[in-house]
Amino acid sequence: MKRITLIAAAILAFVSNTAYSQKFKVTLDAGHGGHDYGAVYHGHIEKNIALAVVLKVGRILEKNSGIEVIYTRKNDVFIDLIERANIANRADSDIFVSIHCNANKNNAADGSETYVMGMSKNASNLEAAKRENEVITLEKDYKLKYEGFDPKSPESTIGITIKGEEYLNNSITLAGKIQAQFLDAGRKSRGVKQAPYMVLHKAYMPRVLIEMGFISNPAEGAKLDSEAGQEQMAQAIADAILSYKKENFGNGNDDGVKPSEKVEPIKVADTAIKKPTIKTQDVKPEAKKPEIKPEPVTTGIATFKVQLSASGTKLDPTPSNFKGLSNISVSNEGTLYKYMYGETSSYDEAKRLLAEAKAKGYTSAFVIAFKNGKKVSVQEALKQ
Repeated sequence: MKRITLIAAAILAFVSNTAYSQKFKVTLDAGHGGHDYGAVYHGHIEKNIALAVVLKVGRILEKNSGIEVIYTRKNDVFIDLIERANIANRADSDIFVSIHCNANKNNAADGSETYVMGMSKNASNLEAAKRENEVITLEKDYKLKYEGFDPKSPESTIGITIKGEEYLNNSITLAGKIQAQFLDAGRKSRGVKQAPYMVLHKAYMPRVLIEMGFISNPAEGAKLDSEAGQEQMAQAIADAILSYKKENFGNGNDDGVKPSEKVEPIKVADTAIKKPTIKTQDVKPEAKKPEIKPEPVTTGIATFKVQLSASGTKLDPTPSNFKGLSNISVSNEGTLYKYMYGETSSYDEAKRLLAEAKAKGYTSAFVIAFKNGKKVSVQEALKQ
């Protein structure tokens, strides 16, 4: 009997550990902290608001037994940018969400925006990213830790190598869901944007940086610094994460926690308002309207395409707009347009098309897959 009991206990422990390891892991990062106050306007302090919202998001998510929440900080301490990303990397997190407040000398500026990792040649956008990355100068031995990266140098900012390009598409999806939830909560959306932020660069998973609103705006700052305003933002962010989990990882153990199903169109701004202390970057603007081609409907056979880019700009899918590449198709989520090149049932051919796209200058392009007219992971498509 004792032997049977021990075996049963071992089996139970194995099952429990397996279930735990299958949890959806979310790393929540409260921007700034300690001697790094972030933006400070009208008595509103960014580091305090970011932490308060992160803790509220965490409490909502922790009600779901299928989710494990990891925090980069749970109190008022300074954490190096690279360590924030490493916390998520060591935990093998499924997503990384960094939460901040915006600010601008123009006190009328308002609205929320969510960033994904990306590059730009726009001087004002690079300047904004440079200001955010200057946080690393508050760290000890930052020149050694960041391999000579100089946040005051435009060349260093441009020289950031984007790793984990395969995470870009999922990052955009998560960012879009967050902005949709903000719209659902009645907040103004400034859209999904791209910028070369070091904290995103070093996290190897789908990752986003949220600007909840402008604390430099007296009305918006007061709301963000209120209990009700923080609860509203936390619920919207948590709902977006739960929706992303449901779409990409299934329901799991939801414990009755249901995200909002309503998804509003996402307004992707064509121009960003400059900020004296912290971040902005826009998706590249264009003007022409594309003809939207429907996704192919197949019967159990996976097809592959190469996603070239995603932006709020409508482009005519002609070779002249895509560096000579033809066979361009377009899909849209609200006002976010995704441009894809080629279509094949051969993964080897898809990789050849990817190499061709990168040779044309689409260095962040990646392969995506469809089955029965629906988007699936490349791994799932290759199982057939």
